Amino acid sequence: MSMHKYRSNACGRVPRRTFLADVGMGFTGLALGAMLHRDGFASGTAGWAPPNGLPHFAPKAKSVIWLFMIGGVSHLESFDPKPALNKYAGKSIGETPFKSVLDKKFLDANVRTAVPDQRKILSQLFPLQVGYRKRGESGIEISDWWPHVGECVDDLAVIRSMWTNDIDHGAQLQFHTGRNKLDGFFPTIGSWVHYGLGTLNENLPQFVVMGSPVADCCGGQEVHHANYLGPEHDGVPLVADPANPLSYGRPTAGVYREEQAAEFEMLERLDRLALAEYPDDARALARIKSYELAFRMQRAIPEVFEFQQETAATHKLYGFDKESTTPFAKHCLGARRLVERGVRFVQIYHGGSGDAGHWDAHANLRGNHAINCEQVDKPIAGLIRDLKQRGMLDETLVVWATEFGRSPGSEKSDGRDHHPFGFSVWMAGGGIKGGVAHGATDELGFSAVENRHYVTDIHATVLHQLGLDSRRLEVPGRKRLEMEHGRVIQEIIA
Repeated sequence: MSMHKYRSNACGRVPRRTFLADVGMGFTGLALGAMLHRDGFASGTAGWAPPNGLPHFAPKAKSVIWLFMIGGVSHLESFDPKPALNKYAGKSIGETPFKSVLDKKFLDANVRTAVPDQRKILSQLFPLQVGYRKRGESGIEISDWWPHVGECVDDLAVIRSMWTNDIDHGAQLQFHTGRNKLDGFFPTIGSWVHYGLGTLNENLPQFVVMGSPVADCCGGQEVHHANYLGPEHDGVPLVADPANPLSYGRPTAGVYREEQAAEFEMLERLDRLALAEYPDDARALARIKSYELAFRMQRAIPEVFEFQQETAATHKLYGFDKESTTPFAKHCLGARRLVERGVRFVQIYHGGSGDAGHWDAHANLRGNHAINCEQVDKPIAGLIRDLKQRGMLDETLVVWATEFGRSPGSEKSDGRDHHPFGFSVWMAGGGIKGGVAHGATDELGFSAVENRHYVTDIHATVLHQLGLDSRRLEVPGRKRLEMEHGRVIQEIIA
């Protein structure tokens, strides 16, 4: 260790503060240096700094609840019913007035998959498997499998013109990152929100994940990972159970909380010794503080899921009174309690176990979707109503999505195949117009033909409502493609 910097001391001795700082750097400096370099504080990149936790412009929303149905929900039996399927049922697409939807150049240009011949276009049209009707004052047509959400339609902006280019379940990853699985792994939308905005509650994680994990065939946990943004921006998996909400969320058996507190206090002192080299760097201090979150979460998180604090009326609103709806009701009520306490982004999966996801209705679509819709319809509607009655919907953006739709043509006589060319999602709250249907697919529901939106247009709209510009979040050396940024859907913004 060089001693020349200690010569300024009048007695020729090493100042105690400087000595302790250098000793501290001996065993914490490497770790801190890596953290600072990763986060851009010591990168040497001229003119660039990481986000400061503030929005780029005035936000309309504070938090996002992202509901993702895994396996591919049929847009035709949910939010974009097509009566032409009943009229031409059993006929091939080529026998209808709409045979132009089979334009091979269009189809080839809009599919990227590892196995090009894995999916064939199913041309024999399959009739709708459930009825539908106009809902609310807006008169938007929604299927009878969604009666409770249908009652909330005047709060929804239904986007009927989504498209993606992965025809297999890698589209789950693509919907969250904006990139095809063939390109590799990239940060997900929840991670970008976490990266861009500061905390609203220092005792809770800012990006929470609940529900069944996504199927491994689609990138596994990468659907809520931050990739090159760093693991601190990954989603934190929680279970809606106050007894065990978080892995390693309680002290080791036999360790008193006071003992654990003393351990964390010692680690904090070591971190602050390292900070002696950077006494004026408030951002470095803030970064170190983030590593104290785990200790604080041990008390804060269990309380979030103590649903007995809620009224009987609230339990019924979400569907706690039925066995079939209770599991998803816990996630939705937990999401409300999380955003109420300042969590920025709550991602909830439904149907993620298995190889592809529970909504993957290649056969028996009627039975498959009837069961799945019944599990989530009332809890989702309960969430919207609860947010609204508490005055929280205006600042909470709710997104309902799935990786793609289902084919107009039949598979295995009573199912539908994957369909990325046109499908539906919806958004509510957070400065979004209610009671609007934006975009359209053709008469068969085959392709998005009006106001087409690639999946990152949803990302761009979410970030915009939170006051973020994705181009100002880019990391040096990680230039993003234009398709990753997407386009804000201005037509649905209030």
